[in-house]
Amino acid sequence: MDGAVELCVSLPSGTSTVLSAARCCTIRELKRKVAAEAESSGQVVLTLVAPDGCVLEEGQSVEAAGLHDGDTITAIKTQAPQMAATTKRTNLGRVLPMNGAFATCFPGCNLVVAWGDPEAGGDCSRVQEQLQNVQQIQATDGAFAAILADGSVVTWGHEWPGGDSRKVQAQLRHVKQIQATATTFAAIRADGSVVTWGGAHHPKDVQDQLRKIHQIQSSHNAFAAIREDGSVVTWGSWIERYDSEEVRERLRNVQEIQATTGAFAAILADGSVVAWGFSDKGGDCKKVESQLRNVKHIQATNAAFAAVLTDGSVVAWGDPAAGGDCREVQSRLGNVQQIQATHFAFAAILADGSVVAWGGPDAGGDCSEVQLQLRNVRQIQATAVAFAAILADGSVVAWGDPHGGGDCSQIQEELRSVQQVQSTHSAFAAILEDETVVTWGSSAGGGDCSGVHGQLRNVKQIQATHAAFAAVLANGSVVTWGEPSSGGDCSQVRDQFGVL
Repeated sequence: MDGAVELCVSLPSGTSTVLSAARCCTIRELKRKVAAEAESSGQVVLTLVAPDGCVLEEGQSVEAAGLHDGDTITAIKTQAPQMAATTKRTNLGRVLPMNGAFATCFPGCNLVVAWGDPEAGGDCSRVQEQLQNVQQIQATDGAFAAILADGSVVTWGHEWPGGDSRKVQAQLRHVKQIQATATTFAAIRADGSVVTWGGAHHPKDVQDQLRKIHQIQSSHNAFAAIREDGSVVTWGSWIERYDSEEVRERLRNVQEIQATTGAFAAILADGSVVAWGFSDKGGDCKKVESQLRNVKHIQATNAAFAAVLTDGSVVAWGDPAAGGDCREVQSRLGNVQQIQATHFAFAAILADGSVVAWGGPDAGGDCSEVQLQLRNVRQIQATAVAFAAILADGSVVAWGDPHGGGDCSQIQEELRSVQQVQSTHSAFAAILEDETVVTWGSSAGGGDCSGVHGQLRNVKQIQATHAAFAAVLANGSVVTWGEPSSGGDCSQVRDQFGVL
């Protein structure tokens, strides 16, 4: 083929395939073709290696890389790094004395890199030697917990929100999964039992019931555990006030649980819903209970729930100011495919790609100014007070609080071929098709990446604390920006990324 070369590609599976690529084709574009052949998931990073053993740089063209017709290149599959983040919130009237931090590692590696506020888990040097063969990292607002391959757990960060697990260390064996509230960890062991530590949310009165647990959901300060028989065990700071016999009797055959900051809502096997907790947080659904039939999914703001029924309609309850009343837009809520939420508003994507929003107007509940632009929407992301919709053509439409990411007009022309969007509390970061990044929203919250813009190339994923972003590049290195005390400055650990 004129202007093209045929390359033999050795795939990770051990098989090979022949691909044709234009000489002007970039290695990045070639990698996409190889990934399609390898059917690799989004969690896998493919590295292409030239015949001489050198890694092919993504920005180069096939011709510039020195590839010739008939050459054999090798595709190496590596797992994308896992990243977790702590953040800053007010917990039970107590403000944790820290900002935020990041922790990252490759599954199975013997090194975790942490940075940000040391009090929030940004320094893991004390336990670094214990962090061998890490499989998963979970976070509260101020501490991290890592599950190792042998099922043991290593923690670090602020003592109160779970950074000190010494009292339960002997029990942390054969751990399969960890869930967290703002200040407490709950670990599910292989035998279905549960171990908790940190904060004040401990299941003292229900510990004997925590057997055969297969899933745990958490709110800001409470847990709800689903047992194998579909029953539910709850505990936390406010649970004792609402854990009535009536609620316990109704919680049978539970399939899914969702949470606001002060209430839970459970979907039962028959499609009905049971809610409990503070009524102004969505804990009372009596007024709409007769409508809650054939529920397939529930979404939540800080203080309200929205249930999507199998017929595509929506039922909402909780604080009206947080999206708990959708009557004004009820007639438009048909054929709903998915719902996204800020802290105080909902946005629903309909089957025709249009959007309906309700809840706090200043938090994204009013999209009237951009309604005509909201066509062919395929995905919505949210900060605390704003929404950003990715359209089918790769452009973006934002609305809500302008200071929290609700206005992207100044960089609208740059938002082309957007693949995914991540958010902090008040800013958005978009990864484009060419794997560069565009940001907007609060500068203090990560909305300004100008200081590192030249480094943001070959970006594979982005993670966030409440005020900082961290981008993982194809070579495993990390670029950060935003509030330094919240993880926006990784300069002190940058040399460690090459070891991961």
